[in-house]
Amino acid sequence: MAELPDLIKDLALILIVASVVTLLFKKLNQPLVLGYIVAGFVVSPHMPLTMSVIDKADIQTWADIGVMFLLFSLGLDFSFKKILKMGMAPVIAAVSIVFSMAMLGMIVGHAFGWEHMDCIFLGGMLAMSSTTIIYKAFDDMGLRQQRFAGLVMSVLILEDILAIVMMVMLSAVASGNNPDGGQMIESLLKIGFFLVLWFVVGLYVVPTFLRVTRKLMTDETLVIVSLGLCCAMAWISTAVGFSSAFGAFVMGSILAETIEVEHIERLVLPVKNLFGAIFFVSVGMLVDPEVLVKYAGPIVALVVTIVLGQAIFGTFGFMLSGQPLKTAMRCGFSMAQVGEFAFIIASLGLSLHVISDFIYPVIVAVSVVTTFLTPYMIRAASPAYNTLERVLPRRWVRRLNHLGTAHQTTVKEQGLWHKLLRKMAVNTLIYTILCIAVTAVMLTFVLQFTRHLLPHWWANGVTGLLTLFFISPFMRALVMKNNHSDEFRELWTESRLNRLPLIFTVLVRVTIAAFILFYICNYLARFANALVITLAVVLIVLMALSRNLKHRSIRLERRFIQNLHSRDIAAQVTGQRRPLFEDKLIDRDIHGCDVDIPEDSRWAGQSLRQLRLASRFGVHISSILRGHQRINIPGGDDIIFPGDRLQAIGNDDQLQAFGQTVKNNVMPMDPHIEDREMHLQKLQLSADSLLIGKSLGDSGIRDYYNCMLVGVEAGQHALTMISATRKFRPGDIIWVVGEKQSIKKLLADN
Repeated sequence: MAELPDLIKDLALILIVASVVTLLFKKLNQPLVLGYIVAGFVVSPHMPLTMSVIDKADIQTWADIGVMFLLFSLGLDFSFKKILKMGMAPVIAAVSIVFSMAMLGMIVGHAFGWEHMDCIFLGGMLAMSSTTIIYKAFDDMGLRQQRFAGLVMSVLILEDILAIVMMVMLSAVASGNNPDGGQMIESLLKIGFFLVLWFVVGLYVVPTFLRVTRKLMTDETLVIVSLGLCCAMAWISTAVGFSSAFGAFVMGSILAETIEVEHIERLVLPVKNLFGAIFFVSVGMLVDPEVLVKYAGPIVALVVTIVLGQAIFGTFGFMLSGQPLKTAMRCGFSMAQVGEFAFIIASLGLSLHVISDFIYPVIVAVSVVTTFLTPYMIRAASPAYNTLERVLPRRWVRRLNHLGTAHQTTVKEQGLWHKLLRKMAVNTLIYTILCIAVTAVMLTFVLQFTRHLLPHWWANGVTGLLTLFFISPFMRALVMKNNHSDEFRELWTESRLNRLPLIFTVLVRVTIAAFILFYICNYLARFANALVITLAVVLIVLMALSRNLKHRSIRLERRFIQNLHSRDIAAQVTGQRRPLFEDKLIDRDIHGCDVDIPEDSRWAGQSLRQLRLASRFGVHISSILRGHQRINIPGGDDIIFPGDRLQAIGNDDQLQAFGQTVKNNVMPMDPHIEDREMHLQKLQLSADSLLIGKSLGDSGIRDYYNCMLVGVEAGQHALTMISATRKFRPGDIIWVVGEKQSIKKLLADN
């Protein structure tokens, strides 16, 4: 018999120990992440009293996969549109907190005399709070519905995004010998370029692919396709110099804009939980008690740094975002812990061999301590504010509250120039990146392929024509987009002084397009510069005048916009989001609400005309949601079914009365439910039976006795169905099903 591989033995040990420890932590109402870390410590070589993992390399590989799937799941919860709708307030708070805590972590590291790279990574670890732990703490303490909790969660989402960017930057810094500002800027520009490219291309290709194959997708195929896309993007990300986790997050954020995202989340959840558990167990395996004892002083110092730093800088960050002092303190105190990203950043540093081994167990110990302190910090916020209000002069308190609200101003309508320039900047950036990406692919890969098939100059010519064909829709959109917009026309006719700046915006975009064409022509042909520039200008003019390119460009853009808004449209259709028209109701006392029809409602089976909702309650039904079906503007003949969701419009009193009536108008529970059991009974018909000479339809077995005929016995062990015209005869042995009382009545009469 073949010997079991070490990997299977290790997985068995890890999963069994993790299951026992996490059940214990669940019983103690503690975060499962801490349970996994403790389980990792139990199975580590540092614990001599228990069995330990044999092959740590294989476990580390699985842990790396766990990081990838964790960030993939994080991307599924992320939405670019949601971030844009948050406004600047959470952005200001998140950036200020992350920057302050990162600097504070680096200062503490240098104070202990640690290596420069250790200090940089330590700053990244201390900058991120834990979304999971804070969410659980709010839930356990019943604070999730409070306003400050929503503010904290918004900032945590942005911190997760900043953590992704920080991981990429730390990788870039770690690869250089002397990290400087130029290298950091280069890394940021590289991140921005690939983010825009992948998001635009992915949002065009992936939702379109899922839409075309939707009828073929089962749960099995959907999870395979989703994880395959995740791994493919992780591979691409690694190939261009980023981490696999970054690519997984990008693919998750692309899938987050599709209709299938909720379904994908449910399917991927077990996979994420499995590999995520292995990752956190691997974190615990690196905890060395000797290191903890040796670095007890730095651990205590880091705990104090996080608690005081988040309390001070967190409060200040939320005040900068426009919150009053009390709310800002509740928000800042809630974020006083080290998050899961600290482990991921520490793993990144170890894999790159740029940080010391002691950093990992130190940050794990700090995370454990700060996690246990989180509920106490949340409770301490209000007493701390009361103490501060009592100690400080009143004018200081008023000024601190004023600092938080001073910059909040009413949102005014943006000027035409601002709107136009913003649109032009976004479009120019996107289409320029697409042109550059297509050009790079054609000149790097396609050109080499064509040169194997054709002579040198023929290959250059074919590649050049193909490149121009593929980039021409983007090039036309780059030059002509927004030149006929309402803002452009209004500014053009408003004043002659606007015309020169408007022409300048067009010339800037033409110059960018000409430079791209110049590069392509010069790379392939090496003509004189003047000739190349002339050719580029001619090509731009031809593209601008081409109606075919115009239609191609419009179709591409419409498909992208459709994919971008498909999830929102689907959410409105299925009732997960409020209809857009509700925001435009003229009367402020009129609004909409959703009312669910109970499964045992008396209204089930009745039409809207029979219910007379408008005359009884004054409400109007705008839509009926039934599974994945939406019935808009239902008529009087539409029937109400159990489980339907009615979208009603009315004022507060009308909707309250309507909802209360629906809730109360249900069938009462049967008091004799125990007597409703169905029984099977055999009956032999005698000569004086009331059924003799009657057909099944005339017998009254179903209508009068409330029973059902199963069949007539035809032999020792056989039953046959009886036809509707066959008449019962004396000696027939029939089998019936019914309630006890109904069968008793049937037997008494026959």
